[in-house]
Amino acid sequence: MTVLEKYRDVPDEMNLLSGKVVDAIFKVHKELGPGFLEKVYEECLCIEFSDRKIPFQRQVQVNMTYNGRQVPADFRIDLVVDNKILIELKAVEQLHSVHEAQMYSYLKMSGLPLGFLVNFNVALIKDGLRRFVPKELRVSGSPR
Repeated sequence: MTVLEKYRDVPDEMNLLSGKVVDAIFKVHKELGPGFLEKVYEECLCIEFSDRKIPFQRQVQVNMTYNGRQVPADFRIDLVVDNKILIELKAVEQLHSVHEAQMYSYLKMSGLPLGFLVNFNVALIKDGLRRFVPKELRVSGSPR
């Protein structure tokens, strides 16, 4: 089963881009391993994206409204890749449900169709990588 067959909840072009993102995440973790602060991983991931010519923005401010009014809160997304993929970085002992709730909130506020929650403080990065697609943005007919 290919990645494109496995993840039918987003368009194929999004899966190709997300594959490049995941490859960059794996490379950073392979080079650094666990134990650094989140900011170090962010810096290195930005270098990796730049080297691979993957367009991205860092520390993207997301505005929030409530009842039609702007909420004066400072929400920042760690990285946004090609205006399509949200990346939230962590360097914690373990991920908790509050981190997942944060991801869904950021995806909802930003309107982005795909997100990755990445905890670099793990022995194997596959154990620290979680993929999120908001239900309302999934491709119709998707089993997820």
